[in-house]
Order: sequence, then C-alpha cells, then structure tokens
Amino acid sequence: MRKFLFVDKYLDLLRVILTGPQVLAFLPAICLAAFWLGGERALFMAALGLPLMFAATGIWGSRSYTAHSAGMRPSGLVTHDVFQSELQILNETARSKGENAACIAIALDDFADLLDLHGQAAADHAKQQFRDRVLSIIRNHDIFCQIDQNRFLIGLNPSPHLDLEACIQMSGRLQSAVEEPLFLNGVGVYQSCSIGFCLQSDLRQAEADEWIGAATAALAEAQRSGPSTIRAYSTATRRRSLVRANLRKEFEAALDNGEIRPWFQPQVSTDTGNITGFEALARWEHPGKGVLGPQVFLPFAEQAELMERLGQVMRHHAFEALRTWDSADAIIPRTGINFSSDELRNPNLIDRLKWELDQFELTPDRLAVEILETVFSRRPDDVITRNVSGMATLGCCIDLDDFGTGHASIASIKRFNVSRIKIDRTFVAKSDQDPSQQQLVSAILTMAERLNLETLAEGVETPGEHALMAQLGSNHVQGFGIAKPMPFEQTLQWITAHRNQLKSAPRIGGNMG
Repeated sequence: MRKFLFVDKYLDLLRVILTGPQVLAFLPAICLAAFWLGGERALFMAALGLPLMFAATGIWGSRSYTAHSAGMRPSGLVTHDVFQSELQILNETARSKGENAACIAIALDDFADLLDLHGQAAADHAKQQFRDRVLSIIRNHDIFCQIDQNRFLIGLNPSPHLDLEACIQMSGRLQSAVEEPLFLNGVGVYQSCSIGFCLQSDLRQAEADEWIGAATAALAEAQRSGPSTIRAYSTATRRRSLVRANLRKEFEAALDNGEIRPWFQPQVSTDTGNITGFEALARWEHPGKGVLGPQVFLPFAEQAELMERLGQVMRHHAFEALRTWDSADAIIPRTGINFSSDELRNPNLIDRLKWELDQFELTPDRLAVEILETVFSRRPDDVITRNVSGMATLGCCIDLDDFGTGHASIASIKRFNVSRIKIDRTFVAKSDQDPSQQQLVSAILTMAERLNLETLAEGVETPGEHALMAQLGSNHVQGFGIAKPMPFEQTLQWITAHRNQLKSAPRIGGNMG
C-alpha cells in the first residue's frame, strides 16, 4: 500500500508539472529540439504526442487523486450537506490517525453595505471572486462551502503539522487574498473578512455540527472585535457563547413580558430652553443583570431576526408615553424613534405605522423617524427609499442620525425629504476647547441653514458645549449635559422641574428702574 501511495504521490507531482501553465514556456524549445534531432518526423511526433501525454497525465492524476482521497470523496467547493458529512469523516480520520484537522468559518465584512451600494449582481460577482480566491489557497483534499449570503466554511484535511500557528497563517493568507481589490461597476472595491477557526484537537469527542458551531462562535467573537479580525476557539469562547445563547433566549421572552422598553432622553431648544421632544432609546430592564443597553442585546435581535418586533414594542411604548404626557398637560411636540434597516425593508411598514398612530390617536408629525446616515447611501429604487419617502409624505419628521459618520450626499438628503440632521457627538465633544471641532460643526450648520434643515447637536455634556452649539446656530441640543435617558416614570417629574427652572431663570433686559 505504501508503494502505491509513493507512486501516486509522484504521479500527482508529474501531473502538476506537465499540465500547469509553466510548461507552456518550454513547448517551443521542445518542438525545436525534436526538429533539430529527428527532423520533420520527430517534430510531427512531438506535436501529436504532447497533447496525448497531457491528456493521459490528467487522467492518471485524477485517478491517483481519487485513490488518494479514499473512495471518491469530494473536495473543493461542496454543498452544505456534503460539507457536514465530509467534516464528520475528517473528524473521525483525525482521531484515528492521531493528527489534527480544522474547521474555519469566514464572513465577508460589511456585506450588507456592499449589496446596498452596488446591487445584487455586483455582490454575487464579489462572492464568486472570493470563492475563486479561497479555492486557489486551500489544498486539494480540503473542503469548502457557502452557508449564507456572506459566510463560508472550510474543512482542513488532517495533517500532523496542523496546529494553532498553521491555522493563523492560513487565515492570514485568506485575508490577504480577500483584500486584493476588485472592480464593481467600474469602481475599485476593497473587501475584508473576519475569521474564526477551531482545531479538532480542541473538541476531540465532538461531532461535526458541534465543531462547526465552535468555529462560528469564534467567528462571532472576531466580528465583535472589528473587521478583518481572526479568533481561535477556546473553552472561554464556549463559556461566552453559552452565556450569549441564554441571553438570546431571555431576550425573546423579555420582548413579550415587558422588560424591553424605551428610556427617554430630552431634547431642548437652544433659543428658548423649552422641551422640543424626547428620543426613545431601547433598554432591557433585566431582573438579574440590571439595565442593559442596546450594545448588549441588539446583536441577539439581529441574529434572531427580531428587529421588527423590537421596533413595534418601542413604538407602542413611545406612543403610549405621548398620549400620557398629553393627558397630564405636559405637551411634548414629538418623540424620536430609531428605525432599523430590517424594519425599513418591510413593504407593509407604512400601513402598519398608520394603524399604530390611529390606535393612539396621534398625528404623524408627533413622530420623528430617526434613521442612520448609512441608510441614505442606498440605491434610490429600493423598499427602504420608498418607505422613508412615504413616512415623510405622511407627515413624519425625518431625522438623519449620526450625521457626519456615513456617506449621505446632499442629493440623497433632499430625495428623502430630511427634516433635521443630528450632528454626531464625535464632532460636538470638546468643541468649546478645540477650534478644529468648532470649524467642523460650523460648516455642518452652515450647510443645514442653506438647505433649510433643522439641526440637533447630540452628546452635549458640558455648559460650554451647550453654549457653543447655541452660539453657532444649532436649533436643538441633546445629551448628558441636559439629562441622561430616564424611564418613563421619571419623565413627568423632570418636565415639571425643567419648566420651573426656566420660569425662575433671570431675564436679560427689561426695566432697570
């Protein structure tokens, strides 16, 4: 048996040499040598014999590959079902040989943005380029599959030399291949990927599905650490993954039992100091872990496709708050609610929103629809654009959130009928001390004034920042310097205290006696 494997090994090597592109460089020399040594007959034989030899080598090579791959086992790009069954074989082979194998999970970073900016055809082209590049890197007997729009799995065949360092090097080569630019619609696009992997030696007794789960858990950690990150699976990864899985289940229940609800942060006029609205910010009032912010639970909501359900819960509580404020004569002009991309992709959103407003007897102008700037860079003919335009036509205020951090153009701002831009806190922070920050804010405010847009400065934390925003011309301010987000039960007390403070404030001017 060892003799056959030895022969197969060198037949494989011969096939690679004789059928690879490098042999083309020697064809003229071979033909010239044949003519020199044997005349026309030798030239004819070389011309006829070389193609036959290449064909025979290809057949031999494929046969030797089939024999070597132990009974017609597939390799390269396979379906997900085949991948799972083949990974189980790799698992068992690694155990029996005492060697190591690995499962690698890969996700293309910012794929949703790529899809929205360039369209499905361009995204499919990018995925095909990615598949081709991966197949050029992995070995003949490794397996590769796609599991959804932007996630892929690789199974590395058992090897005595496969260890943590080898997997990191392989991951680095994959990232380098992905980062080579590709051209979509005539534009150079730079892609990156996040990678998580799990060595078979870290899960000796696990089955294939557990092994895949471990690799995807490592990938999830890589994605949370930022784009173009590599993470290896460990026992700590497993513990964190179990905690997140439990939290995910708890989150689904929390949506139903009222633990997820908005906390409200006030927005005030820089001219009068009056309250001009509240922003509804999602909070999870966990019975054991206390109040959890969206950075904890939004990933669970996105993975479990619960963003629409979360949006409905938030709107229900926010509209109920508006009605209660009205009943208490604490009239709040409007409340701002964040809308996720998942919600904005729902073609029935406008009808749903009309029904919700009617249920609470509210007019559309009482709702400020807060949408991230990245949404405004999407294609003009998609469902998101139609929904945003439809809400503006309905009479809702359209707030462009975190302005300055995305890629919204002036044309898209006008197309979406934006009513107000919210200047991101990164520009507001320390603006009363940093002249360059002041220049940025001033430029944004000047542009907004020319476009006849309202402005709101986010993240105002000090009296100096508050005063500067008023001086530069921002219409509204919001931030810890005004008030932190608070549960609804505290809002009425805060509204009363704030209005009393305004009444007692000294006025400039008047009769001096």
